[in-house]
This record gives sequence, structure tokens and C-alpha cells, in this order.
Amino acid sequence: MAVKVLVVDDSGFFRRRVSEILASDPTIQVVGTATNGKEAIDQALSLKPDVITMDYEMPMMDGITAVRHIMQRCPTPVLMFSSLTHEGARVTLDALDAGAVDYLPKNFEDISRNPEKVKQMLCEKVHTISRSNRRFSAYSSPAPAAAPAPASSHAPASSLASTAPTRPVAPARSAAPAAAHSPAPKRKPYKLVAIGTSTGGPVALQRVLTQLPANFPAPIVLIQHMPAAFTKAFAERLDKLCKINVKEAEDGDVLRPGLALLAPGGKQMMVDGRGTVKILPGDERLNYKPCVDITFGSAAKSYGDKVLSVVLTGMGADGREGARLLKQGGSTVWAQDEASCVIYGMPMAIVKANLADAVYSLDEIGKHLVEACV
Repeated sequence: MAVKVLVVDDSGFFRRRVSEILASDPTIQVVGTATNGKEAIDQALSLKPDVITMDYEMPMMDGITAVRHIMQRCPTPVLMFSSLTHEGARVTLDALDAGAVDYLPKNFEDISRNPEKVKQMLCEKVHTISRSNRRFSAYSSPAPAAAPAPASSHAPASSLASTAPTRPVAPARSAAPAAAHSPAPKRKPYKLVAIGTSTGGPVALQRVLTQLPANFPAPIVLIQHMPAAFTKAFAERLDKLCKINVKEAEDGDVLRPGLALLAPGGKQMMVDGRGTVKILPGDERLNYKPCVDITFGSAAKSYGDKVLSVVLTGMGADGREGARLLKQGGSTVWAQDEASCVIYGMPMAIVKANLADAVYSLDEIGKHLVEACV
């Protein structure tokens, strides 16, 4: 059965081009278009699409507000179009916080210059998020505002915690089987916590990291599949919301407790035994820049059995081979459970390869990180 898509954009040119690209795939059906957020809500309710593509800047009602209403009234996977700028990154992160599943750069030049590449990327994204858990979410009441984190010494009073958009709870399929409950973790003097994720990761990382105290005893490295223009804005957002410090990693940064370093988009991040971060150019031969396998592999080489690694929601299998190296060295590997993932791809690869020491729901992971690290 074809994936039904609603295309929302105030630009007639962009609506037509996106509709044409999607319609060229026989397994995708464009069931309608809308020119603003209000029309998007009405069309979502009447057409019941499997996926909605959404612009941000539109008359009458912007995309983020529309996403929020759609998630409350008829939860549907939403793919946002974003500009590759710092402000575009901030807007996209707000949209993900409101309930959007994923995003694509909105680049008119690429559509004209590389139509086949754009078609492949767009159609793959549509197919992937049509299978996401967001489709099965049940929002029976208006989404609560994101709870502000207690003020920390490094967070300004104007923290995004007080201005972040309201956000629905993490998606959970009502028909999903009960998650396998792993036992509480054993305490261990870990020298590093390494977390890898992709689709659904920005919200998942926010949920996990906001549970950690300012005096969290282990250094943290974060690998999120994300464009170069986005990671700085994402690190700034996390830093304002969390009690720990978060920054985009730079070459030569030193690992220290209570600090999370986010791998910069378009590059690779490695760690060495002296506790120093190395940032390397992105290798064109690698699909992911940053790549979870690269960072996990360097952690395995440098820290032996003293790494606690976590693989969160995301498509594909990045992290599996790095986790294998960590396991061979005696380190610990956790995976997010299927029911709380937006896309159960990366964690599933860990579980199917028998590499997971524990499988936890998203809301359990932060609590268990505090319990495990001494």
C-alpha cells in the first residue's frame, strides 16, 4: 500500500516540486497540499495522511504551531524542511521538540542541480518516518510544557527551558509489546559515557541528559547524526536545559566529569587514553559524519572495560560495530527499547547482534546512568 503524504508549504514552487518528486515514486501517493499551518491541521484531520512534510515560515500559522496541534489531535509523522543556518537549526530543534520526527535541508539549488539525489533522500525519509512510532502515539490531552531544569551555575536565567515549546510525551505504540525489563545496573567506576543516536535523537538526548546532576561523575561524549550547521545550536540548547555542561566538541578538548561533548556535524570525533578529544575531517567514504562506530571504536581502544555506551533511537545500524569492539574489551552496552524509540533501527541492530547488556526505556536511561556511575 502506498504511503500517503500531505505536502505543506506556502511556496507554490516548492509545493509543486516536492509533490512531483514524491509522486515519481510509485509507492508514495500525495493526497493533498496545504499553504499554511491552519490548512495543514484541517487536511491532516480529513485526509489522515501517513506522513506530512512541513515548512516552518508560513502565513496564518507557522509550522511549529501546526505540528503541536497535529500531535495533539491526530498524531502523524512530520518531516520538517529547514534552512542550513544557525537560526534554521534552532527552529528545527523547536519543531522536533514539538513532535516532528525528522528534517531535511530546504535547498532550492539542490532540487534543480541534483534531482535524483534529492528524490532518493526525500523518498527514503518519507518511507522511514512512515514506519516510526510517532504514528501510533496517543495524545489524549494537550501536551504539557517542557519542565524547566533547575537553574545551574552555567545556565542563564533566560534559559530555553522557560521558552521551549510544549512537547508531547515520547511516542509509545499502544499496540507495542511490553518492553523487556533489564535489571538495575551495577555500579562501576566508568571513565567515559558514550551515547550514539540518529532520528529522534535530539529529543531523546534532551530527555536523558536533563536527568543528570551537575556533579555527574563521568565525562560524556555524544554522537548525533546532524548537519554541521546544527550541532552548535543543539549543544547550546542542551547546555541551557541541563544541569551538566554541554558544548560542541573542539579538537583538543579535555574530557571531564559533568561535561558532555557533542561531536560536530560533518566531522569525526575520537577520544584517546589521556582524556583528550580529537576532531578529524569527515571521510567521504563514511555514510555518517559524525559516525557512532568511529567514536565508540576509539573509546574501546583507549578505555578498555571502563566505558558505558548507550545506543538510542535512530535508523540504520551505526554503532553496532563500535559496540562490538567495546564488548570485546569488557565495556558495557545499553540499548533503548523498541516501544520508546521513534525509529527502532540502531538499538535493534545492537539487540539482534546480542551486544546489549541491558535494554531500557528512554525514561529509565538517565536514572540508570546516575545509578551506574560512581
